[in-house]
Amino acid sequence: MHNISTTSSPADRTSSPAPTFKQLSRTPFVNDAVAKHYESHCLIDSRFRRAARLLQILWMRDQGIPNAAAEERGAHLGSYLRADAAESGRNFISPQVHLLALRELLLREEDAAIDEDRLITNALSSMPLVFNAFGPLALDTNLATAVFRQLLPEFVQSVERIAFEHSPGRRDDRFLADRSAFDIAVHITTPEGEAGIVYVEVKYSEDMAGPVARWRERYDQALREVRLFKNPDSSILRSPPIEQLMREHSLAQLSVDHGITPRAMFVGIGPRLNRRVHAAFRVYANELLPVADNDPTRVRFQHFTLETLIDAIDVAGDRETADQLWKRYCDFQRVYDAALAVIAPKAPCSEPPNPSTATPAADAKSKTRPRKAGSRTRRALPDGQAGVSDRAEASHG
Repeated sequence: MHNISTTSSPADRTSSPAPTFKQLSRTPFVNDAVAKHYESHCLIDSRFRRAARLLQILWMRDQGIPNAAAEERGAHLGSYLRADAAESGRNFISPQVHLLALRELLLREEDAAIDEDRLITNALSSMPLVFNAFGPLALDTNLATAVFRQLLPEFVQSVERIAFEHSPGRRDDRFLADRSAFDIAVHITTPEGEAGIVYVEVKYSEDMAGPVARWRERYDQALREVRLFKNPDSSILRSPPIEQLMREHSLAQLSVDHGITPRAMFVGIGPRLNRRVHAAFRVYANELLPVADNDPTRVRFQHFTLETLIDAIDVAGDRETADQLWKRYCDFQRVYDAALAVIAPKAPCSEPPNPSTATPAADAKSKTRPRKAGSRTRRALPDGQAGVSDRAEASHG
């Protein structure tokens, strides 16, 4: 029997009752036979990535989205869209979010590292996830405010705007003299009335194994300059799972130190079941010096699950977006059902694995409060056939 794993999330610290998505306690194991059955077999996929790839394939079939044709890039990857489907915006949850992504491509910051192929064509990539999860918030700052006041109630009073693939200074010696950037920068007003920025890094199927950035002398200097770390010489800060977090947190602190913003926070987000991502977040947090409550110039680090973000969007009133995001990125019950249909075809596949395997997505220690407006129901997975990975995809999502 699986155990329930629950932790307190930022959303749980608000006074409003939060709805709960039920997540499995661990990633369903997709064996080779199941992966080959759905044409999603890839030897280098982690356990989570293999399950997430299958989830994307099932979502694509639900939406009637064709996967890449034989002559197209990613044809061996069932989670790549066919060119015509990609160009028409089918990798995004709405036409409005697709248009937002195209606008951001046209007005991207100088030297921004936006991979158009991953954004438009790769369903498994974290790049379209960023737009799908935060695009609706960028288009509606009232919704964004309601979401971030749940997630960061002590830091956010209102959201003013959201920027994508942002850096306060690429290749600028005042910062890191490289192309390091954040997935999003949420410009906010704090409860004290100050301007601030929430810098966010989003992970989805990444295995956190690298590759790492070429180490620069400027990184050694910045590690001491930012005064964030217990031991700036720690090898952990230079390791593949951690060094990106170190660079981005340092960049956030330097943005405060150089007057880009008076206040900032650095946030990491990843799916609950991607244990490698959350292990990296925890290890990184352990490298940090404690931040004094009376020092607003220090940039804090927080991390929470993708499920918590989706829950907050639901509580904020956008149930449709929350439901779309859940089905696309977090409904691993469907992967469980799909795998069970292959290895035990006569078994009933519409039931959850076991009541004790479900975990609240918002990670509450105890949630007995009723939902505000009904509850999410699991939908039985139609058995279908579908799609594999390359090393660059495994590293970057």
